[in-house]
Amino acid sequence: MAKIEAEEEISWGQQFINACMLHPTKNEEGEIEDIAGSDAFLHFACIGWKIFFSFIPPAHYGGGLPCFVISLAFIGIVTYVVGEFANLFGCVLGILPSVTAITFVALGTSLPDTFASMAAAAAEKYADSAVGNVTGSNSVNVFLGLGLPWVIASIWEEGQVGNPDAPYPADGKYFVPAGNLGFSVAVFICCAIVCIIVLLIRRKVVGGELGGSQEGRTLSAAILISLWCIYILASILQAYDYIPKESVTMGVDLGARHQACHCRKEKERAACYKEPGQEAYAKAAGHTTR
Repeated sequence: MAKIEAEEEISWGQQFINACMLHPTKNEEGEIEDIAGSDAFLHFACIGWKIFFSFIPPAHYGGGLPCFVISLAFIGIVTYVVGEFANLFGCVLGILPSVTAITFVALGTSLPDTFASMAAAAAEKYADSAVGNVTGSNSVNVFLGLGLPWVIASIWEEGQVGNPDAPYPADGKYFVPAGNLGFSVAVFICCAIVCIIVLLIRRKVVGGELGGSQEGRTLSAAILISLWCIYILASILQAYDYIPKESVTMGVDLGARHQACHCRKEKERAACYKEPGQEAYAKAAGHTTR
């Protein structure tokens, strides 16, 4: 209890000191534990991030609300930075953006959820927190991460109808081509169904989603990791046309496109800007109609 109270009363300045300090510690039995080599390596490798997150107010300030709000903002900043570096890495290697998104970007932005679920699985009595963290995080990504930008873009598009200063002739119909989305989502749904079946079998055989014998845990882990590998491999093969897009459209109209020139493929934009009524927008976009 004294340790908990001490952590609750830590000052903002003390957070920076703790972020920089590395020293032997006492375990629960009062014995001194020396610093391991791996601990020292991780400390110096992550010291920049530790100092960065020390700017978050302590949890006992203002009832915890400032800590919660600023923590979300910092997580958003880190996620943005990781995503940008992942995109740059994929660009340097010459990887398609769709492949970069489901590999490097997805890994970089989802690893925090993975570690949070791992900590919850080790600390909590039940598996609800570990599994719920994953489903809750994905629901935010899908419903808010897609829904809010679409709503904002649709409202902005509607407001540009008839606006002579609009960057392009808006018609009030917000449209983004699907590309490889249909196949990728279909593969993901199939893998997710298999994952749910694995969890149901574990609940029936083992008595819970987590735990069980060493063999059972290893087999379950291997199956789940294999599902991720299958999803990545299938999506990459389809993105590079080893799986023909026409044979796996999943009902998505691959020929659909928005009338705005800037929404079309790069090789179609020059011809689009030569169409009647596009002269002003072509000039604004830096394209010549001659």
